Amino acid sequence: MQLAKKQILVVGASRGIGAAVARHFAQKGENVISVSRTQPITGEWIQADISTAEGIQSVVDTFGESRLDALLFMGGVWENGAFTERYNFMQSSDQETRYVIAVNTIAPIELTKKLTKNLVKSDNPRAIFIGSLSGLDNAASIEVANTASKFGLRGAAQSLNIALHDYKIGVTVINPGNVATEEVLADIEEGRFEQQVLIPLSDIISSIDWILTLSNAVNIGEINMQQKG
Repeated sequence: MQLAKKQILVVGASRGIGAAVARHFAQKGENVISVSRTQPITGEWIQADISTAEGIQSVVDTFGESRLDALLFMGGVWENGAFTERYNFMQSSDQETRYVIAVNTIAPIELTKKLTKNLVKSDNPRAIFIGSLSGLDNAASIEVANTASKFGLRGAAQSLNIALHDYKIGVTVINPGNVATEEVLADIEEGRFEQQVLIPLSDIISSIDWILTLSNAVNIGEINMQQKG
């Protein structure tokens, strides 16, 4: 008997971690729906700006009443010049602060809430968010909006696990250090980031794969991935 394809929604699928995750599940033969502002590399495309209420609602409306097995929120934004010597908190605009928090914290909360009606149609529904080590206690960085948004995402995941308990939706946040995406590798090559040991994309993907293979009796609330070197 052939198992039904998983319905997987990948938010932030046009670049970075999201693009790699979307490609992985498409290659596994799952049904991937990609959410991004620009053309993703794979999957059925829902074009949306999730920093706005209208963009979030367009994702929900386009997805309709279909079953959703996994909501993978792989998107993330940060301030202009973040993680480099060019960043200056006092020069970061209020608009930028609101945008970062809207994408990194508000969007995953609202998408999870609005797509609950789809997730409950799955035998083992999961929502997985990409956070950051800067959202951990005593690990804040100078990038105020990004740090605040990642702290908020961790709190949201913890609270969603309580709020969605009766719906049996497992919510996990993965907090990695710097991941070896094309963008980060380019930053190192061009001198914007220091030389460092990066977390392989395959480790992020393996963690998501593992979570999706767990029984519905188990929930993993949080995974932290620190770089060794």
